Amino acid sequence: MRPGPLAQRIAQSIGDALEIHLEATATERVSGGCIHEAWKLSAETAGGSRHFFVKTNTLDSKPMFAAEAEGLAAIRTAGCVGVPGTIVVDDDEERAWLVLEWLELTPLAPASAAALGTALAAQHRLPQSHFGWERDNFVGASPQVNGFSDRWLDFWRDKRLVAQLRMAARNRLPSKLIDRGERLASDCDALFRGYEPQRSLLHGDLWGGNASSLPDGTPVVFDPAVYVGDRECDLAMTELFGGFPPDFKAAYSTAFPIDDGYRARRDFYNLYHVLNHANLFAGGYVAQAGTVVERLLAEIG
Repeated sequence: MRPGPLAQRIAQSIGDALEIHLEATATERVSGGCIHEAWKLSAETAGGSRHFFVKTNTLDSKPMFAAEAEGLAAIRTAGCVGVPGTIVVDDDEERAWLVLEWLELTPLAPASAAALGTALAAQHRLPQSHFGWERDNFVGASPQVNGFSDRWLDFWRDKRLVAQLRMAARNRLPSKLIDRGERLASDCDALFRGYEPQRSLLHGDLWGGNASSLPDGTPVVFDPAVYVGDRECDLAMTELFGGFPPDFKAAYSTAFPIDDGYRARRDFYNLYHVLNHANLFAGGYVAQAGTVVERLLAEIG
């Protein structure tokens, strides 16, 4: 598609960030834009053709792009898991955009999934000072409240589970779901008897659509919702919607053995994401959230 005025403005923004001159030559809609519009922007520079991955949305989405760029930077700084490079976050006072390097991606295969498992385990082992994150960010289209805490369960209960239940109340989801969810929040200590999670840098939204690999098998992740928390949160999310070959978990557990009580906490951690989907999309996610809450309450007794 021939580039329009917006593409040319984005090209100028990229050129300013990279301190080069480039002219947009083509745009192509691509997947990856469930919340935003996603594009492949092609441009000519003095050194030849270059391609960029671009997300665009209304101006009020700029904080989401800034948070995504910050999350990618945190994972890149950790130096264990590959992420696309960030070029620029910018706006023209009407539209906002995030520009990342263009990567040719392929679905995770057994070998690349195993490499991701090993790399993620290494990231989770890196020492961290506090649970939480210094700034709020987003999980999907929902605000994700952070701040710091020395007590993991307090952080998870207040900033994750209770926050989604309050959102559910504002969205007028069934009162039974909210009441039973609050009961779970009060009694969930039982899932943590004898277990003290270490502080790990998390991707925060690690479903199958946010992980892939380069053609050479190098694993890459994107669209993070980073914070420091229990590594089981990332592991649980990889099982919520599928998409990860079994080699991923096998390699992870070899590099960083998983606690025996993980299976009991997996649904508890994934409830956050199911509730978030219920708040965003309603439909079957509301019933799914209720089922998970009841199952967890039954396990707690």
